[in-house]
Amino acid sequence: MAAAADLAFDPWDPAFVADPYPAYAELRARGRVIRYEPTDQWLVPHHADVSALLRDRRLGRTYRHRFTHEEFGRTPPPPEHEPFHTLNDHGMLDLEPPDHTRIRRLVSKAFTPRTVERLRPYVHGLAHELVAALVREGGGDLLSDVAEPLPVAVIAEMLGVPEADRALLRPWSADICGMYELNPSPESAARAVRASVEFSDYLRELIAARRKEPGEDLISGLIAAHDEGDRLTEQEMISTAVLLLNAGHEATVNATVNGWWALFRNPAQLAALRADHSLVPSAIEELMRYDTPLQLFERWVLDDIEIDGTTVPRGAEIAMLFGSANHDPAVFTGPDRLDLTREDNPHISFSAGIHYCIGAPLARIELAASMTALLQQAPTLTLASEPKRKPNFVIRGLERLDVELR
Repeated sequence: MAAAADLAFDPWDPAFVADPYPAYAELRARGRVIRYEPTDQWLVPHHADVSALLRDRRLGRTYRHRFTHEEFGRTPPPPEHEPFHTLNDHGMLDLEPPDHTRIRRLVSKAFTPRTVERLRPYVHGLAHELVAALVREGGGDLLSDVAEPLPVAVIAEMLGVPEADRALLRPWSADICGMYELNPSPESAARAVRASVEFSDYLRELIAARRKEPGEDLISGLIAAHDEGDRLTEQEMISTAVLLLNAGHEATVNATVNGWWALFRNPAQLAALRADHSLVPSAIEELMRYDTPLQLFERWVLDDIEIDGTTVPRGAEIAMLFGSANHDPAVFTGPDRLDLTREDNPHISFSAGIHYCIGAPLARIELAASMTALLQQAPTLTLASEPKRKPNFVIRGLERLDVELR
């Protein structure tokens, strides 16, 4: 086991957040599991280990299906955080079997490939409208003008959120996601709690309305979904809707702006993409690998595990470093090189195992739609000013990405 006291890994250092990949290389050289005292976690930086641990049932997103907080050696969350945890802990991302299995099965009955495919014309139409508006203005902020409104509108359309209410969704989501950073501040926690209450209250009213008048939307589908008499509870429906919004657009927004920022820094690759739009599918996979939107994913150790001769005890928390795994030279040739034609690309940006992202097919449709629209309608798009990174480490993105047409 390596110690992390003298490592460059520092998730609160702006220089590290700007470019964590050299520090990841150092971590991988140190070993397969590294104890990190500042967050009381065990860091796992290698692709093979991350991939295996995502499928290892000795780890869990929760431990409450087997242990109390006290039995697990953990302090219960403060009572004032209860609204956030009620919302978060009933979503399938933070549950383990049998609850996870039941909820994912029921959600899958509503979130079908047919449902996703039915959205494709809407996604492509909206992407082209958003890009056309950007072109008319001669440029703008790619994040707020294209990257953000597209997936938010798509998930809202899918859920059946009326257009007049959609401006509420992104601020709620951003505040809730603040709790997923390492050691969030009391201010971040307070914002997350407030957003959890407001978002839950809103969805409770929307669910009640859909019970009276069902539609073709996902909320109506979640209400109707059943399996041998089993149905989702109201709280499970609320938590599912919030999860689909948060996970369904945070990754897409950040993959879009991280991806275009990477393309601007690699002009030869951008020129190749502009010359051959058939590269779009492989470009999306490579850009998600190259600058990963979700850098870290956590698991609780439910039973002692051994990694490279080191025993990680029950009650510990493992931090799987997706960004590091996606740059592991044991798996990727020239991992720090952007290669839009990369064929063998087993990146883990959508996770793996039972928690593999249920929205991955929709995310790929959205990313392809916005990229294709920008390539077609804005072939002279260029960077207008150096972007600034958000201070967040776990959910990696930009404050804005100013572009212009030349």
